[in-house]
Amino acid sequence: MHPGDILRSGSVGLRTRRLRAGLSALGIAIGIAAMVAVLGISESSKNDLLSVLDKLGTNLISVKASTGIGAGGSGQLPDGAPLMLGHVRPVEQVSYVTSVNAKVRRTDYIPSEQTGGITVKAATSQLLDTIGGSVARGRFLDETSSQYPTTVLGSVAAQRLGIDEPGARIWLGDQWFEVIGVLDPLTLAQDIDRSAMIGVPVARRLFDTTAAPETVYLRANPDKVVAVESVIPATANPDNPDQVQVSRPSDAIEARAAASNAFTALFLGLGAVALLVGGVGIANVMVISVLERRSEIGLRRALGATRRHVAVQFLSEALLLSVIGGAGGVTLGALVTAGYDLTRGWAIVVPLIGVIGGLGAALCIGAIAGLYPALRAARLAPAEALRTV
Repeated sequence: MHPGDILRSGSVGLRTRRLRAGLSALGIAIGIAAMVAVLGISESSKNDLLSVLDKLGTNLISVKASTGIGAGGSGQLPDGAPLMLGHVRPVEQVSYVTSVNAKVRRTDYIPSEQTGGITVKAATSQLLDTIGGSVARGRFLDETSSQYPTTVLGSVAAQRLGIDEPGARIWLGDQWFEVIGVLDPLTLAQDIDRSAMIGVPVARRLFDTTAAPETVYLRANPDKVVAVESVIPATANPDNPDQVQVSRPSDAIEARAAASNAFTALFLGLGAVALLVGGVGIANVMVISVLERRSEIGLRRALGATRRHVAVQFLSEALLLSVIGGAGGVTLGALVTAGYDLTRGWAIVVPLIGVIGGLGAALCIGAIAGLYPALRAARLAPAEALRTV
């Protein structure tokens, strides 16, 4: 049989039983759409995370005090830790924050225990550049404003205080502070999102804040990050290097990208189950089709069609059905991916492996589902098949 003859004979059942064929193809389409959408959304999410890393860099290092080993040491970083870390040759920027023993409220009429989970931190003027942050409105602390009762709010802190623009005042400690800036959400230092930041000089003058830094942020030469990490403990706290905790905030983003693979595998498994159900539906339809078309099979055999011709007819019908379902599923999955990506503001990514794999899986399911009905139709003897005429 020529390819055109195979296509025409294989499409007879689909053209004469359109509703049944459409419902069967729908089962395949749902399974393929689920798999393509899962792969697409996962890749889009991973692409967004990696783009964030590319923009912010993986060379930001945070240094904190830890409990360490044994009972020695003070459990905090030395006062001169930022200065000493700045002398490490590959270190390009250094800044730090320190917790301030004060509470922040919208007005002095609000009870002191209702802080909304907002902390107060003393920050150096270089902090925003070091952590790769940006100001949504207003400006950040500088050498001058750090001397006076002014504050910059993290994005979450501003939302909880109900402040959208600079110029407002908040009750910080026991006096008013003027808000001079509101930050955009920070990806690599999310604890600052929930903080009200004031200058280090005013924190020491008004609240007797310790000179010891709580967290030191530094940017290192991207090619020397591992080497810098290895010398930080001994540099920051020479007496107790075991009481220094060194980490890279970008590792959390990379871990999120890796964790998404586990959920991708889970949802792919669910899509495979749906695809298997669609394959069972095709097999069921094809078996019923063989029973309903016994007279057609007998007539073709009587006119000279071989068993191979009959088997190819029904197998090609199953393959056509699965291809239609697969193409529809790939299209639906791509549309779902595009719609979800647009709502999240991500770049639309539909992986090629999802498209090719979806069509390939549909063909495999169709071949497996149609093989038994095709062989059963080929085994029918002409006399037995025509008995029902």
